[in-house]
Amino acid sequence: MDVRERLLGIDRSFEFDPETVTIADEDVFDRFEPVVREWWLDEFGAYVDQNEGLFTPPQREAIPLIDEGENALVCAPTGSGKTLSSFAAIINDLFRRERDDPDGLENSVYCLYVSPLKSLANDIHRNLTVPLEGITDRLASRGIDTEIRHAIRHGDTESADRQRMLKETPHILNTTPETLAILLNSPKFKEKLRTVEYVIVDEIHSLAENKRGTHLAVSLERLETLTENSPTRIGCSATVEPLSTMAQFLVGRTEPGGESRPCEIVDTRFVRDFDIKLECPTDDLIDTPREIVQGRFYDRLHELIDAHTNTLVFTNTRSGAERVLHSLRDRFPDAYDEDNSGCHHGSLSKERRRTIETGLKAGDLDVVTTSTSLELGIDMPHIDLVVQVGSPKSVAALLQRIGRAGHRLGQTVEGRVIALDRDELIECAVMLKKAESGFVDRVFVPENAADVAAQHVYGMAINGVTREADVRATLERAYPFRNYTNAEWESLMRYLTASYPGMEDKNVYAKIWRDTNDRPDGEHHYPDFDVGEPLIGKRGRLARMIYMTNIGTIPDSFTCEVFVRGSDEWVGSLDENYLDTLEPGDVFVLGGRNFEFRYRRGSKVYVDPTSARPTVPSWFSERLPLSYDLGREIAAFQGEAVDRHETGGIAGLRSWLREFPIDENSVRAIARTIEEQRAYLGPEGMSTPDRLVVETVLDRTAYRRRFYVRSTYGRRFNDGLSRLVAYHCAQRATANVQVAVADNGFSIEMPLNRKVDIADIIRSIDPDKVATELRAAIDGTDLLQRYFRINATRSLMILKRYKGYEKSAAQQQVSSEMLLSFAQELDSFAVIEETYREILEDKLHVSAIEDAIERIASGDLTVVNHEVDSPSPRSFGLATLAASDVVLAEDESAVLQEFHARVREAIDETTESAATD
Repeated sequence: MDVRERLLGIDRSFEFDPETVTIADEDVFDRFEPVVREWWLDEFGAYVDQNEGLFTPPQREAIPLIDEGENALVCAPTGSGKTLSSFAAIINDLFRRERDDPDGLENSVYCLYVSPLKSLANDIHRNLTVPLEGITDRLASRGIDTEIRHAIRHGDTESADRQRMLKETPHILNTTPETLAILLNSPKFKEKLRTVEYVIVDEIHSLAENKRGTHLAVSLERLETLTENSPTRIGCSATVEPLSTMAQFLVGRTEPGGESRPCEIVDTRFVRDFDIKLECPTDDLIDTPREIVQGRFYDRLHELIDAHTNTLVFTNTRSGAERVLHSLRDRFPDAYDEDNSGCHHGSLSKERRRTIETGLKAGDLDVVTTSTSLELGIDMPHIDLVVQVGSPKSVAALLQRIGRAGHRLGQTVEGRVIALDRDELIECAVMLKKAESGFVDRVFVPENAADVAAQHVYGMAINGVTREADVRATLERAYPFRNYTNAEWESLMRYLTASYPGMEDKNVYAKIWRDTNDRPDGEHHYPDFDVGEPLIGKRGRLARMIYMTNIGTIPDSFTCEVFVRGSDEWVGSLDENYLDTLEPGDVFVLGGRNFEFRYRRGSKVYVDPTSARPTVPSWFSERLPLSYDLGREIAAFQGEAVDRHETGGIAGLRSWLREFPIDENSVRAIARTIEEQRAYLGPEGMSTPDRLVVETVLDRTAYRRRFYVRSTYGRRFNDGLSRLVAYHCAQRATANVQVAVADNGFSIEMPLNRKVDIADIIRSIDPDKVATELRAAIDGTDLLQRYFRINATRSLMILKRYKGYEKSAAQQQVSSEMLLSFAQELDSFAVIEETYREILEDKLHVSAIEDAIERIASGDLTVVNHEVDSPSPRSFGLATLAASDVVLAEDESAVLQEFHARVREAIDETTESAATD
């Protein structure tokens, strides 16, 4: 029975005529076994006109590729069926082989599904459990007994379940990067992985940009060495760029220095219709009273929620998510309560998060507020609106969040972004316009991470004596290590073999031995290898235990557990820095509930539930940094905005802005900012792609000299450049320099009697010395100490767990501080070198800084200095940021209004002077 006959036979309620419509994917459908076809049509039988067939665009392209055994990167929006496109061909293949082989499938793993989140692994019910059970039931009804097993294995899997998997091994295993690395060193279970033929990496973009992805990339190469045949690799991602880089990251190389393995790219990222718009409660975010702005914001948010079935509200901090939910319940008590609204973020207890997730799946919650915890993971089919409060800081994050709405292909993705800050207003306007045009921020992959290399080399040595060349080749086939050098390898070997003098005195012992194979009559001869062959093996009887209990790349952090006093109820966790702001009797919000802080004992905080009004301080260091690529687009926008104003005045500027997906309040607020900036500082007052603006303010009252460097390239770039500038300031003026960093620039402050020209300092930086000087600038800082602790722990120089004893993050920090000065004295010590590399490359974006300084040196980027009595409108945010230690949140509006009044006064004086002349 062909697809048309099947459509005509199983359901007469289709709103189309199967005899007349074009079914573009019959060839895809024909690849399925008959029973799989039946299940597919019963489950998804409705013909989707938008698809011109039975499959979504990613399914139509990916299923044939996977069926042919081709590696594939599937890029498609949330809700377009990309995960099912990966599983469909694999399930079909396993049922076919189960049927054709008299003995059925082996008692081993055929497919690995790797996801970044445990919740994502737990939420594959729709994409895996449903088809397996549906197809199995159909075969059983015909007297055909089949069994394709699947299971989830991650850090929370019970020991009994792990043992059960050895006896009855799942054919499809869902896991995380960390657990996969452990399985590759499990003496028994790794044998179950030799039959793996498929590997699915879900949400690959969220892994590739950090060391979890680096770790996974090497694990996949170790799996490649272990398996009988090269597994087909499938990567799934909603929003990622560049696609070619992600494909190479997924598949690795055939040999060190060789070409990437072939990989087909299924690019269907833009197959969904988006309805996105930027809104602002007022066209004047400075002089409109804060309570009016807040009132309008919550009125509009309530209106949006009321007009939709289920709404997801993203904020940029956990405290913001708590505050929005609390304010909604407080302002509209008849509309929102514990039953129809909730909050979801990583500091809440697992039980509380699961309760919210269950409500989202069922469509029982009118609104849920969140920070980042629901960007990925669970299927939320009833969400029909996403509201983003403030800037999500990248187009990729915007699309990922907004894509949670209309979680089915054919449904329009509806999202609203509400800006409450003038700087974020411009940022969001550019972001939404670029999103409409198909722009996506690039993912930057960490390279040559020595701590990750240390873990995997140790792991391979633990599995047995092996050729050093083979270990290195496995490492270098992984994309992040494709450019690994001899010097880096030798540095790693010296660390792992403890070849540096004094290491054992610091309780840092050798992890491996490294030697050539002895002759047959020698003391250390291994008959499987040639005489003289360089070999590597493990050191220490507890090596496997150390490895299994200490690997992974997610750093420990300082947190305190929160308990209700007089009971064992755990309500969540708090940053230690957060607790610094609390005194006994203070009230805060956690999980949408109010608690009064009573006391702290060690790492435990005890609270009482209360109905008292909360005071919610800021959560520490939560806000994501602006993406570098979006920052460049903002600079380009500013350049064009100035040109539009020059040629068409305020009317022409507004007309151009109305082409953006923004409301009229946003148009007028942005236009006013551009106009006032131009009037205050002149035609060179705006930072653009070829101009970097510096403002110098001499505050004689406070006896301070303040500089505002308006670089739009994001907090990572600005953090690095500000450290570099401050380093040179200290050399020139020997002054205590205060620095404050934001996404749209940074400020530097010093005593008035220190005469330093920041613009000249930036112009004079040598492009060839940027990395060296930035490295010197971070010596002795808390940043270096913290990252050394993280990397020393990842490198297993400091053991988190040993013989049943566990070191807390605080204890790890103490250990690392005792080791840091020792490590810095060693020549090319891998752990300290990785610490500097991670800070400079991954955190401070040194390559972008080098590029900017090179452009300044060549004259392609001009540094312009303006001496002013008060910061310009585009520096208001930087000015209030610099004063944040002394300016309370409720006073910020008054400070902004004062700045604005000074600017307006200066503009008026200039206008009057021009009129007089």
